[in-house]
Amino acid sequence: MSAQTKVYTIELVPNQEVAYSGNLSEGIILNDLSWAWNSNNACFVENQKKKFSGKHVLFEGIIPKYSEVSVTVVPKDPSANFSIYAYQTGINTKDLVPNLPRCIRCEADHFQERNRVGREEQDHTRTVTNLVAMNRRYRLVIGVTGADGLSEGDFTIKVKTKTR
Repeated sequence: MSAQTKVYTIELVPNQEVAYSGNLSEGIILNDLSWAWNSNNACFVENQKKKFSGKHVLFEGIIPKYSEVSVTVVPKDPSANFSIYAYQTGINTKDLVPNLPRCIRCEADHFQERNRVGREEQDHTRTVTNLVAMNRRYRLVIGVTGADGLSEGDFTIKVKTKTR
């Protein structure tokens, strides 16, 4: 990532959902996605890389102790094909994709060509879950991207934090 890459800071509020808006045009193209299928990250598999080939808009915040976070991206245009990923690192780690040597956890969601048994049919939203902090806080980086090279489109991310 270049020095001019913008990473938007967000606040995760315990037991609340907060929303942030953006547009893919504010992001950058990541030519190297190999960080995602590196076993130290295990975010998504290489054969799904087309679903993460558009511009990437990054957000970062801190997961509070004893919290579980879910993040949903809602494209303004229901026909737009967006994808989302989120990864956790140590609180003082500043690594950003594509220079991500390791992370604690990475989750991703993208369009599924076939519905999985027991899973509801997908709409235009994408959600990542299971982003958890127990007895320490973690840095959370969220990437919103377009599939098939999509590089423009308004969206909202909804970040829900459940804290005990």
